[in-house]
Order: sequence, then C-alpha cells, then structure tokens
Amino acid sequence: MLIATRSGKINISKEKDTKLVAEQFCKLIGLGDLILLSGNLGVGKTTFIKYIINCLQRINRQAMSEVPSPTFNITNEYQIKKILIKHYDLYRVKNEKELNNLGIQENLKKQITLIEWPKIAKKLKIKNSISLIFKYNKNYTERYLTIISKNRKIINGFK
Repeated sequence: MLIATRSGKINISKEKDTKLVAEQFCKLIGLGDLILLSGNLGVGKTTFIKYIINCLQRINRQAMSEVPSPTFNITNEYQIKKILIKHYDLYRVKNEKELNNLGIQENLKKQITLIEWPKIAKKLKIKNSISLIFKYNKNYTERYLTIISKNRKIINGFK
C-alpha cells in the first residue's frame, strides 16, 4: 500500500475535504491494515471513519450505513462483502485487562481495524500500523490531518 504526503499536514477544515481525503485513503487500504486515529474530541476522527466505511460500501455496491461512534459499546463491526471492518473507540478503556478482553489482536490479517484513541493500545505492541493524527490549529478554526506510516513506501502528494 502506498500512502503519504510530503507536506506533512493535509487541511481538512471543510467537511467536503475530510470526505475527499477519506475516500482517497479508503482506496489504498485493505485487509490486514491497522489504522490508529488520534486527536482531540470533535476533531473529525469518527467522521473520517464514516467516509472510509461509506466509500467501501459504495465501491462494493452496498447500501451506506450509519457509522456512529462506538464510544459506549467500544466496538462496531461492518461487513462489506468479504471485508470485515472493526471500529474501536478506546476512549473509555482504562487498563490493559479491559484492552485484552476486546481481542483487538485477533484476526488482524483478515480485517481492517480502525482504532480511535489508540494511546492505551500501544501496550499491545502493535506493529505495521498507519497513524492518522488529527489536530486543530491554535484558534480551533482549522483542522489538519497528518498520516504517518513507518513500514510503507511513501508517495509525494497524497491528496
């Protein structure tokens, strides 16, 4: 899979830009990909995931579904033809025991795994992940996305 940007930051302040970047990104991911989404509350992580899932549904000629945040139930699953997507929100997970009970590391190669609030998941020592870092500017008037992938070839000009 090829991903990245030379500039480092992609402006996603407008929702249409968030959608465009998510749709481009969805075409680059596949089974076995583990995507970690970090950033403040309300910065666009779940919206980005919604556009990824809806893009994959559209590509596979399936009806688009609602994509709510799994903040309270911690995980949502989506079956898109042969693609299983597991969407985790670890905001409320407080310790390793809770984390281990989620089974995040099971069947990673057979699904696409999306994890919001992944800080606690670092205890799992997950390798080969793609990090999406969402940030506001100083005035909270603009939002930016940085994509980091340590084990993948980088292309200039993703977007």
